[in-house]
Amino acid sequence: MNKLKVLVVDDSAFSRRTITRMLEGLEHIEVVGYATNGEEGIYKVATLKPDLVTLDLEMPKMDGFTFLRILTVRYSIPVIVVSALSGADKVFKALELGALDFVAKPSGGVSNDLLLIREDLQKKVLQLVNLAPQKLKQPHWQPHEKVRDDVRGAVAAPAVPAGQSSFDLVAIGASTGGPPALQFLFSAFEMQYPFAVVVSQHMPSGFTRAFAERLNRVSKFEIKEAEDGDLVLPGRALIAAGGANLVLELQGGRVAARIVPPTSADRYVPSVDVMLESCAEIYRKRMIAVILTGMGSDGAKGVREVKDKGGFVIAESDESAVVYGMPREAVATGLVDRIVPMQSVHREILAKGAFS
Repeated sequence: MNKLKVLVVDDSAFSRRTITRMLEGLEHIEVVGYATNGEEGIYKVATLKPDLVTLDLEMPKMDGFTFLRILTVRYSIPVIVVSALSGADKVFKALELGALDFVAKPSGGVSNDLLLIREDLQKKVLQLVNLAPQKLKQPHWQPHEKVRDDVRGAVAAPAVPAGQSSFDLVAIGASTGGPPALQFLFSAFEMQYPFAVVVSQHMPSGFTRAFAERLNRVSKFEIKEAEDGDLVLPGRALIAAGGANLVLELQGGRVAARIVPPTSADRYVPSVDVMLESCAEIYRKRMIAVILTGMGSDGAKGVREVKDKGGFVIAESDESAVVYGMPREAVATGLVDRIVPMQSVHREILAKGAFS
């Protein structure tokens, strides 16, 4: 088996050495070089022809954002951002520019704390070993540039009065490539429709609050990181907190969010399967499950539960998915009702609810 060639781009000598040691300890991985800034990084990409780049964002001469803009135009190479937790909003900007995924680097400068990212970095790099570069697609759509102009909490007039739609909840699962896909989806909704949304996006703790705030700025929905006890309401979207699972439960006739720690059985966190199973138990035929881009199989088990209870399932198609892993596994169940590209997901949701 050919080794996956990795280029490390980081202006910190300590970070370069540490990341290199982490990766060179893996079978089938070879670190072919390093660069101290984006300008040098572009040259090394051209000469060394790596299969994967790890990228710091804050660098002299040419930063990681400029590097990404040039790289995505000239080459089709996956990039994993290795960035400090304090730069959460910058990480999401990098994902919009084409980075495949990110690893949260401890924000303490030169420290052995950097070793804490070993498991996460190795896991994400190993996922790429068997994934041919041509299978990784840059989205050919962009999030709508639209900022919510309604008063926070005020519900815009829905196309269909509440209670007349065929569903009350949309439950979405996503992983690699999910943040820009979710931004596109939420910005595509032109009003605060009378259904609730819950989202499990594989993401570490400390990033989901900033992610929810970023989504909230481009959507008519009220979008927030889910907190224990939050009510699931029409026009509101709850984003599962990173590092924990989001489940729904009935409380006095209303549906509320519960934030629960993952178990040893949860391979991916926040777990899409765990969320979907709890949603299906409550909403049954009055829910839609949506499986978007991502590696792995999280969501397939949940899809079975949703269909068993009479719900409706949409999966993103291979045509648009950055990584056609989770959607493929969902489709393989034979229970998906619609398979559509990202550009059509919101239309399928609205059509199911008979919204004009």
